[in-house]
Amino acid sequence: MEKRIQSASLLLDASLGHCFVDGLEHRDENAIYNCLRAYAAIDNTSSAEEIFRMTIVAPLIQKIIPRGLSGEVAGASGDGLENDYQEIKKCIEKDCQFLLEISSAENSGLHVFDFLANSILKEVLSAIKKGKPGAFSPGRPTEFLINYKSSLDFLGHLEGYCPSRSAVTKFRAEAICIEFMKQWNVGVYFSLRFQEIAGALDSALAATNLIPVHNSPSVNGNSQDLTLKQSTILLESLRSCWREDVLILSCSDKFLRLTLQLLSRFSNWLSSGLAARKTGNTASNSGYEWAASAVPNDFLYIIHDINCLATEVCGDYLEHVLQLLSSLSADVLDLVKQSILQGGKSLNDLTPLAINAITDALVDEAVKGLKDVKAIATTFRMTNKPIPSRHSLYVSGLLSPLKKDFLDTEKHNPYLTKETIKELRHGAATEITGRYYDMVVEIVSVARKTESSLQRLKKGAQRRAGGVSSDVSDPTVSDTDKLCMQYFLDIQEYGRNLSTLGVEAKEIPAYRSLWQCVAPPDRQNVIDL
Repeated sequence: MEKRIQSASLLLDASLGHCFVDGLEHRDENAIYNCLRAYAAIDNTSSAEEIFRMTIVAPLIQKIIPRGLSGEVAGASGDGLENDYQEIKKCIEKDCQFLLEISSAENSGLHVFDFLANSILKEVLSAIKKGKPGAFSPGRPTEFLINYKSSLDFLGHLEGYCPSRSAVTKFRAEAICIEFMKQWNVGVYFSLRFQEIAGALDSALAATNLIPVHNSPSVNGNSQDLTLKQSTILLESLRSCWREDVLILSCSDKFLRLTLQLLSRFSNWLSSGLAARKTGNTASNSGYEWAASAVPNDFLYIIHDINCLATEVCGDYLEHVLQLLSSLSADVLDLVKQSILQGGKSLNDLTPLAINAITDALVDEAVKGLKDVKAIATTFRMTNKPIPSRHSLYVSGLLSPLKKDFLDTEKHNPYLTKETIKELRHGAATEITGRYYDMVVEIVSVARKTESSLQRLKKGAQRRAGGVSSDVSDPTVSDTDKLCMQYFLDIQEYGRNLSTLGVEAKEIPAYRSLWQCVAPPDRQNVIDL
């Protein structure tokens, strides 16, 4: 009986297949319907799907994607799928839709067939593999993404023929559909994009100096333009993560992580460079050479760029990302928002470090003038100089670095806010005044100790000589008093110079202490400039 059963089965398959092919060629809906009912009854749906693929679908696809074409066509254009999919869609509508409508008719009992996956998609996948295998290669990221998005659009088009959500779910679960999606190695694609985007920023940050972008706000009228190449590359890299021709939504978590890594990389580069500058660890090959060669003006640009970047990241950039991910749940979107805002905050946290770097640079330049403070002490040491009546010359130049760099409003205001300028002036003036105070206090203290010692020696010598000599008398004003008077005149002028910068001398603790150190007894408690 087994041979007879096999023979009968083969005869049935052959006869049914011949009848089905004839019905497909003549579009005989009644014959097709009866054949499909028969295939369903004997549980041989795969044969019907294969016959439809070979008889109708394969010849159509062969005309659009000829087999073996990959060896003849070179270059990215030869592996493009977008136009092919458009042609295939037309063919499906013209030559395949009639069967899809028969098999999906309500209460037909033919829902066991899946011609979309096992006939159409199967043939399309086979044709791409043999005719355009390079279409699946992520080695050319731009072309890969175009083909990938076109393929998703094509799958969406096929799903449009499904009569219900359950049919869509069934279609997506088909082995051929899963195999089709596996062809697109989005993990490798992201790795290549990661190297491209992160590599561009790393190359920019590896420069041994800050590279200005010749884009003056005073010319263009836009104070939000970035001024340094490193900042410009960061913003370009951040935007690249979410560009339409780069982003794959299924990898959005990875692109979000890359976004945060870019912000962290820039923040660490800047903070580490500023810290190395402060400690003097800016030797060659340390990666922080740029910090050693930077001048105060460079840090003005850094502060401006930090403010611009933080504003952009926490503003339009964040809105753009949230709009792209709008299909996600509210909880997930809130996490995305908070993470990007935290990245923007990390940029804002760099501003005080840059301000401190400017302050240190200006203070180092200004305190060079303090060397004359020591020279004054020698001019009053046992020289019988008259009581001073005007301030020393060095005082006029002590704050000149601050005047030169920060009173030029036309040059610097486009890059700095008034609050930042005020903070810079006050911070630098406070530090300079502190150095000034330390030096004056030390000199006056030594002078007073020396004078006290000389007076004790003089009195001892007079006692040994048998009394006070009639031709020796103590001066009414000592050398130390003259020295203090000179310093007092100097700090008065210094206080007036601070006022021209918009800094109140009385607000600086070191200035008040300096005043009390050298002011005459009757004026120690009242600072009068």
